Amino acid sequence: MRRPGEGMMFKRPYNNRHQLKQVKGLFNRFTIVAIILVIMIIYFFVFASKANYLSPESPSEVDMQKLWYTADSGGWRPSSTPRSYWPPPPNESNGYLRICNAVLAARIMNATLVLPELDTNSYWHDDSGFQGIYDVDHFISSLRYDVRIVESIPEIRKNGKIKKIKSFQLRPPRDAPISWYSTVALEKMNEHGAIYLTPFSHRLAEEIDNPEYQRLRCRVNYHALRFKQQIMQLSQSIVAKLRSQGHFMSIHLRFEKDMLSCFDIFSPQEQKILRKYRKENFADKKLVYRERRAIGKCPLTPEEPFRAMFPLLENHNTVDPSSELTDNTQGLLGSAVDYMVCLLSDIFVPTYDGPSNFANNLLGHRLYYSFRTTIRPDRKGLAPIFIQREEGHLAGFEAAVRRVMMKTNFGGPRKRVPPESFYTNSWPECFCRDSATDPGDRCPPDNMMEVLEDQLEREMTNVTSNGVMNRVVD
Repeated sequence: MRRPGEGMMFKRPYNNRHQLKQVKGLFNRFTIVAIILVIMIIYFFVFASKANYLSPESPSEVDMQKLWYTADSGGWRPSSTPRSYWPPPPNESNGYLRICNAVLAARIMNATLVLPELDTNSYWHDDSGFQGIYDVDHFISSLRYDVRIVESIPEIRKNGKIKKIKSFQLRPPRDAPISWYSTVALEKMNEHGAIYLTPFSHRLAEEIDNPEYQRLRCRVNYHALRFKQQIMQLSQSIVAKLRSQGHFMSIHLRFEKDMLSCFDIFSPQEQKILRKYRKENFADKKLVYRERRAIGKCPLTPEEPFRAMFPLLENHNTVDPSSELTDNTQGLLGSAVDYMVCLLSDIFVPTYDGPSNFANNLLGHRLYYSFRTTIRPDRKGLAPIFIQREEGHLAGFEAAVRRVMMKTNFGGPRKRVPPESFYTNSWPECFCRDSATDPGDRCPPDNMMEVLEDQLEREMTNVTSNGVMNRVVD
């Protein structure tokens, strides 16, 4: 989700001019600063190609009008339905698992998943929680073939007293393999009855040699996690207003106080603020701005006047000046609306897709739903070009930028390239093709959901029968 300091801009190609409100404050200025260079790159890329300024050595020419539409799928379509035997979760689990985004871990350990909690109060000052953002009933129903889910850990009777099971806190190693969960974590669960995995980000290996496990991840991310109806309606209302006058592009701004290895571009006063924040919140590290920038670890920075080039820009304040939109886009709600607008936009541009769950999940989500166009500036490829320009070497600058941008993949099917995240690109595990030569890539039977439902009903029938027999014996 979007974090404080991140922003969202929506650019339309053919509209009447809208005036942006005055941007105030240091980090609001960062928002505008971060967007300028990426827009300039798009300017060179789009407008130069329209004017036939592409140099002969450019790898290829791109039909710019096609970028407003979904990429060629090559016959692939999204499919996260199981394609092999996938038994329903047993009625008796090994214990309870309290952690957000741990559906796959729960499946591996045969654990009952406790409805996720969002730790947002300390950072977001928002107590909406999982239930305030997501459709809980849909979440539980969608995953009924995969895991058992409860809203809270139930109480138990022990020594004549009613007690609540206390979760044992366990720290998984980074990128832990499946074997760690089926041994170490499971042992602690059997011992304590419930475990709480923290932290969990990047604590279960992304590359797993089990396509069905990967497809479960896609079922969670792209089907089970659905925002509440009010969020969906508000998002669709914004999209309708933007699209009523033509295509639009969404730009995710990732330029905030935790991007501290890249602050040399700011004034001494601003650097003082950032150094203070770094000292208070992070361990001491020796970070060299030029080195970080050269390897693509810094967001894009300003080079040209922004509003003069692109005045047709919208944000939360300008797309709907009424107080209703402002009141309904605070904290987590605002991030959820931003997410949906970016998902539904014709083109999505992340200024930085490094440590940003918001951008990475959007990239994967847009790929999953019809290979929607995404423009990802190659920061590592662009950094030396801009460094040379800053040192006074101006010859061939625009052609060099265009050459880098022409190598961009705009959203079609392609294999993951390490260290690319599975959540950014779930092809081919979560896609299928009817004409595929590899059986593993073929689409599942049309009645697969009926098969899963039948398996679940049989499991429940067996449980009921066993329960009746046990009561008779007792």
